[in-house]
Amino acid sequence: QVQLVESGGGLVQAGGSLRLSCAASGRTFSRYVMAWFRQAPGKEREIVAAISWSGGTYYTDSVKGRFTISRDNYKNTVYLQMNSLKPEDTAAYYCAARYQAIAISPAAYDYWGQGTQVTVSS
Repeated sequence: QVQLVESGGGLVQAGGSLRLSCAASGRTFSRYVMAWFRQAPGKEREIVAAISWSGGTYYTDSVKGRFTISRDNYKNTVYLQMNSLKPEDTAAYYCAARYQAIAISPAAYDYWGQGTQVTVSS
């Protein structure tokens, strides 16, 4: 079992930055794929970024060059550094985990955090 707790969301102006954190429980954190998803009102949940246990990464096209996902296996924590934020980045952001390879579908992930809200004002 893995429990995930996100933090770091908030209100920021367009062009600003935020760093989200996701603290995970469990002794095998280093073997999990970790991902960030987001869901805006009225829209489906979509993947933002993912990182494998070996450090391989995936980014959705809309955040490439602006967001960076990283992990600290000693702290059991995954991060999402978000720069040059845009109003369209406004959403609830969720941390998720799965044991196998990176996947882009939310249905492929076994564990979820409660979410943290990111609001970008124009």
